[in-house]
Amino acid sequence: MNRPGSSSGPVQSGRNPIVIVFILRRLWQSFFVLLTMSIIVFIGVYAIGNPVDILISPEADQMEIDRATRALGLDKPLHEQYFVFLKNAAKGDLGSSFVYNEPALKVILQRMPATLELAFTAMFFSIILGIPLGMYAGLNSDSFIGRTIMSGSILGFSLPTFWVGLMLIMLFAVILGWLPSGGRGETVSVLGMQFSFLSLSGIKHLILPALNLALFKLSLTIRLARSGVRECMVMDYIKFAKAKGLSKTRIIGVHLLKNILIPVITVLGLELGGLIAFAVVTETVFSWPGMGKLIIDSIGVLDRPIIVAYLLIISLMFVLINFIVDIMYSVLDPRVRLQDFKS
Repeated sequence: MNRPGSSSGPVQSGRNPIVIVFILRRLWQSFFVLLTMSIIVFIGVYAIGNPVDILISPEADQMEIDRATRALGLDKPLHEQYFVFLKNAAKGDLGSSFVYNEPALKVILQRMPATLELAFTAMFFSIILGIPLGMYAGLNSDSFIGRTIMSGSILGFSLPTFWVGLMLIMLFAVILGWLPSGGRGETVSVLGMQFSFLSLSGIKHLILPALNLALFKLSLTIRLARSGVRECMVMDYIKFAKAKGLSKTRIIGVHLLKNILIPVITVLGLELGGLIAFAVVTETVFSWPGMGKLIIDSIGVLDRPIIVAYLLIISLMFVLINFIVDIMYSVLDPRVRLQDFKS
């Protein structure tokens, strides 16, 4: 039995509806974003060029051109092509590649493990290096090392990815000969998917492209962690922890770290989608056989099903990552879902 004035009962009973409303709103927003993206991507891609001109011989007569156009389904009006595409997409069929003559989804999924492996490794480097460096720079902002860390983060934002990749190859592959310059190396099959981080050769091939891809996110993590430390160190709960006589290690490792992780997790979660989507440059420089290299090759030959499927899969990844980050953020900070429920 609750005491008078106690609000533990109503809050507890109202928590589940708040969570359900929060999740349902996020799911509806995600569906609307995917539907809108499918329209934009389909119209944008199918309005550019004619793949028949690339896929058949220049000496082909009009009859052969018409036959190829009908075989690829390009003889129908654009809106009919979209509705056919949407109907098939609901069944998991995103069309067949004009070049590989295989389902576009299958071709992309074959390349997806390589891109995901590269992106997650880059994010891992960003977190394990960026958070400690950023916290050190925040706690020792006036020291030489702290200023050096922040100067390095500015370089990470400024230097072009392709140039950094070429410099890494020049230094570690050509001059020092420590690491390979490209490719994926030896892979190990797990549940039908190939991964390179499970073999020594694969790890050596993975280090350079992962570091190159992680550079921008590493700089971002450093600045986020530093600003979080600078903001939290003047908060009352830190002063109270110091007044209680808690050790510096406990204050930093428990009270400070937990609070600066909220914005870091939010931003890095959203940036993970960017790592996956924009790994194109890194994959091209290091000849990494992932989805990014596939989309570059497909654009060159106007393989429309591959391009559309790739863009939709990337959009789906962005939506899923955003959804997961929202849920995680609401767990770390319940005020988020409360505000969403009130709105």
